[in-house]
Amino acid sequence: MNVLTLRKWIRVSKAANRNPGPVDARRPEDWSLEERLLALQQCHGLSDEALSAWCRERGLFAHHLDQWRAQFCSAGTASSARASAPELRELKQANAQLQRELKRKEKALAEAAALLVLSKKYQALFGGEDE
Repeated sequence: MNVLTLRKWIRVSKAANRNPGPVDARRPEDWSLEERLLALQQCHGLSDEALSAWCRERGLFAHHLDQWRAQFCSAGTASSARASAPELRELKQANAQLQRELKRKEKALAEAAALLVLSKKYQALFGGEDE
């Protein structure tokens, strides 16, 4: 085969492949959480062929999407369970304190109401005389 023919083929091939690379030619690890969530939403419900085409356009593989989906699902349950235990304890303590305060104020209100009723009865019986 002639060297000039090979060079021509290489030149034609390079000219044909000069189309710009994918817009998101980044590593999958470089994607932010918002971008990952958006990608999962965009590719949800696509057929296998459409999903593969979508992934090729963005420089991803389907297993990256599976990993991201698993991370989102596990992050919501594991971190929320760990974070909610101390928070739940604090909320229970605050609730108990508020209940005690409410009972104390209800007792004070009942006592004030009883004193008011007694003072009205006293005034009604003795006609406005003060002690």
